[in-house]
Amino acid sequence: MERAEHTLNISVVMPVFNEAATVRSIIDLVLKQDLVDELVVVDDCSTDGTVDILAAIDNPAVKVHCHETNRGKGAALRTGFASATGDVVLVQDADLEYDPREYPLLIQPIAEGKADVVYGSRFAGGGTHRVLYFWHSVGNRMLTLLSNIFTDINLTDMEVCYKAFRREVLEKITLKEDRFGFEPEVTAKIARLHVRIYEVPVSYYGRTYAEGKKIGLRDAFRTLWCIIKYNTFAR
Repeated sequence: MERAEHTLNISVVMPVFNEAATVRSIIDLVLKQDLVDELVVVDDCSTDGTVDILAAIDNPAVKVHCHETNRGKGAALRTGFASATGDVVLVQDADLEYDPREYPLLIQPIAEGKADVVYGSRFAGGGTHRVLYFWHSVGNRMLTLLSNIFTDINLTDMEVCYKAFRREVLEKITLKEDRFGFEPEVTAKIARLHVRIYEVPVSYYGRTYAEGKKIGLRDAFRTLWCIIKYNTFAR
């Protein structure tokens, strides 16, 4: 999708925590995408020099917010969503696991008036994937299945980073989770709205724990609890 073919303003929200090795590269890749009107970066109290890298960015399309304490990915996304001004808001992690050149795939169903929310999927086929942890893959699929049972929607990858939302959808929900519980929480809350949700295959260049991967078993248990919590008794 070329720039001339869309009239939507696109905001990318990027939560960041201790990503000095990759943050400059991913920001440069995001800004190279003609679709992008605005990049909102939220540093979640990094301690590895990430803040200095962000402070050196001089680009009117980039907004930088810094948390004074480490609050988690969900909290960083709330800060970013509140600052974003685009018609469509897209989530981008600060590592290099997802490729911004695939933004057109995510935006197209919304631009064509077919979707209100678009999820990427690492499991739907069609994209390049690094071969990594078997049990992570199994865990992701099981959590997605459990989420689907509660929401009655048929996602293949609830935990995926790449999610794009029409602004009015985000304005209708109140997000509360501070860490990786954001994924099941936002899924439960948009499912309850009965908006049009699409999925598109995306590539995944995963990294190992030695390379900086942060999500762990604790987060898996929190995700399980959030699936139950936000689909049963919490709003």
